Amino acid sequence: MLNLLAEQASAGGSMMLMVVYIVIIGGAMYFFAIRPQKKEQKRMAALLAAMEVGDTVVTTSGFYGVVIDITDEDCIVEFGSNKNCRIPMKKAAIAEVEKPGQE
Repeated sequence: MLNLLAEQASAGGSMMLMVVYIVIIGGAMYFFAIRPQKKEQKRMAALLAAMEVGDTVVTTSGFYGVVIDITDEDCIVEFGSNKNCRIPMKKAAIAEVEKPGQE
């Protein structure tokens, strides 16, 4: 009888150990996946909020252009040396912003 109780107690201990492992893995996933992603989203939001007319941008498709007009959700970007190529696009399509004096 005592032997049976000892086996049940050790099974409960292994269950507790499994719960601890799940918590540790969940914490590691948070610190290695979710937290850096949220930090990058905040950085991009600040970058897009600071975007001004005249800034050089790189789109998510790799095109370089100059911002010529900005609204709340959209911006108009001028591409290439031909000053007639103006394309309206969502701010979410901007990957990088470079100020005119930066290098």
